[in-house]
Amino acid sequence: MQGDRREERILALDVGRKRIGLAFSDGVWGAVALDAMQRKTMREDARRLSAMAKERKAAFFLMGLPLHMNGEEGEMAAFVRTFGVRLEEESGLKVVYLDERLTSVEAEARLKERGLSLKRMLDAKRGGAVDSLSAAILLEDYLHTGDTAE
Repeated sequence: MQGDRREERILALDVGRKRIGLAFSDGVWGAVALDAMQRKTMREDARRLSAMAKERKAAFFLMGLPLHMNGEEGEMAAFVRTFGVRLEEESGLKVVYLDERLTSVEAEARLKERGLSLKRMLDAKRGGAVDSLSAAILLEDYLHTGDTAE
């Protein structure tokens, strides 16, 4: 990962148990939220994401690492890291981890600022819009600060 990180092609993931929020940066448009992906099996998800990264010529994956508020890793962080290992093996691309604390809260606040009603907010949450917006926020953070949670 050399050069200006804003020029890199990056596929960002907000991994959950039901969905994976997706965002992409092509070096031109910044962080763009994509449709969330419904989870299947870890193997199938890794295959689909590998194909997506190849199609988009991504240099690496940026994966949100869900830390507790005190900064410690818990059960979900272990799940995300396990998936990250599977994804690296399947794709041959590096997975970079970034602290994702409060990205979902920020995503929901952004949607609320856009005037979404409570019903539409719940629909957005169920449909994965919050997950993908969280991935986009994660990617924006990475592009602007470069901090990682390696």
